[in-house]
Amino acid sequence: MSRLVVAGAAALAFAAAAWAATSPGRGALSLLLVAAALLVAGAAWLDPSLGAGKTLVLVATLGAAAAAGRVLFAAVPGVQPVTVIAVAAGAALGARAGFGVGALAALVSNFFLGQGPWTPWQMLAWGGCGVVGALAAPYVRHRVPFALLCFVLGFAFSGLMDIWEWYSFYPHTWAALTVQLGRGVWFDASHALGNLAIALVAGPELRRLLERYGRRLRTEIVWA
Repeated sequence: MSRLVVAGAAALAFAAAAWAATSPGRGALSLLLVAAALLVAGAAWLDPSLGAGKTLVLVATLGAAAAAGRVLFAAVPGVQPVTVIAVAAGAALGARAGFGVGALAALVSNFFLGQGPWTPWQMLAWGGCGVVGALAAPYVRHRVPFALLCFVLGFAFSGLMDIWEWYSFYPHTWAALTVQLGRGVWFDASHALGNLAIALVAGPELRRLLERYGRRLRTEIVWA
């Protein structure tokens, strides 16, 4: 069933993306449908591995902690711990857990900071950070590589959101895109530098903590 849902959602996402490409005037709606379909596919993809109660509770707890940190740092533009926590969760617990933590953090924090058509794309972007953390797990075991990855993902996240906003609400010209990217460059830099600082302070420690907890979750007790 989950595979059918993933396939159906992927087909819907492709159709919506094609609509976005052929009908730029309806970019906001078509991109919203793309994001919604991808999130449905992501939810179905998460289901098999996060069904265990303890794993689901851990993902929910990490997502809530990341959301709380984002709300706490809301007064400082761009600075938040969501990227670092999602990357650590992905590296320690796997791609599905990383995606779940990032997506949940975006959804929950926006109940306080404001929901809107940007929410699904923030969920996808931060969920993607968790997946990247899982893919890069062998290379980010040490502090500096971990921090550099979070630094790059800060620019990637902000760049994706800038492109989404441009395609959804502004003229589809290179000039408009340049203005959009230039207008957000300081916010993007703040996001990336905030990720760098948080990762240098606590990133590897959080990953090791989650790895130990993950090993406990996977331990099977056999009674003789």
